[in-house]
Amino acid sequence: MRVAVTGGGGFLGSHLCEALLRRGDAVVCLDNFATGKPENIAHLCEFHAFEFILADVSEAVQVHGPLDAVAHLASPASPPDYLRQPLQTLAVGSRGSENMLRLAEQNNARFLLASTSEVYGDPLVHPQDEEYWGNVNPVGPRSVYDEAKRYAEAVTMAYHRSRGVDVGIVRIFNTYGPRMRPHDGRVVSSFITQALSGEPLTIYGDGKQTRSFCYVDDLIRGIVAMLDSSVTGPVNLGNPEERTVLELAELVLELTGSTSDIHYHPLPTDDPTRRRPVITRAAELLGWDPEVDVRQGLRRTVDWFGSRPQDIALAAAAIRGGQQDTVPVP
Repeated sequence: MRVAVTGGGGFLGSHLCEALLRRGDAVVCLDNFATGKPENIAHLCEFHAFEFILADVSEAVQVHGPLDAVAHLASPASPPDYLRQPLQTLAVGSRGSENMLRLAEQNNARFLLASTSEVYGDPLVHPQDEEYWGNVNPVGPRSVYDEAKRYAEAVTMAYHRSRGVDVGIVRIFNTYGPRMRPHDGRVVSSFITQALSGEPLTIYGDGKQTRSFCYVDDLIRGIVAMLDSSVTGPVNLGNPEERTVLELAELVLELTGSTSDIHYHPLPTDDPTRRRPVITRAAELLGWDPEVDVRQGLRRTVDWFGSRPQDIALAAAAIRGGQQDTVPVP
């Protein structure tokens, strides 16, 4: 296939580009590096079937040549990113999604939307299956991301129902692994950066809030399976093994050998207290389930972060300066 991947220079996007190239597909990667990094895709230039276009998909974009699929992953995804770029986040979820849906329609291509577990908000139903409509604050500080993705799902289904576009929607739960930015503000990267630099690990609330952590290789397998299928979805992709944030912090300290303390701070506004996916649909329709347990995945991630001491030092300085998401959402 020839696949356009928006946000292809980001954490998940670069892994998807690589997976597609390694199985023999041609890839057109689109990114403006608002949150992605050129180094994430530098090694992909060795593939003759890789093409990069510097572009903001919220604006008009031209992709020459036929496409078989469009995978729309472009969006700020961590709280500090979308709080710094609220209008851009809304634009890429709305105009960007519509632009890429039109591109898919013009090419008679399959469109895949990378949605998020954030569409469930702070859930009143636990665990969360795809039938749950969510509990989202539409005017809260996190709404720019939550509602952008909810709109993206709505417009995707509108193109499917009214214009016959072949679409698939995946709702991605917490994912971690190599190529995360050390100071992107996500809990895994923050804990590892703090532990490796000897800084206190920052927990908001009492640490009893839960998350379900999926290793990036597993998540990408799920996305590729969805891309290859005719399933419309939405389909949850995530690891259903639930653990508290405090348990994650303790495991990071163990794996890094760090003696860092744990500091507690007030819980941010609208921060979900529980999060765990039901993945029955993914198992039945895609034959997918995660294979990498959290200890194994964290060990790989710690090793990757540990091989970049300069990045860790810079990230630790940023954390100390309050330049990432360990600052509570106002």
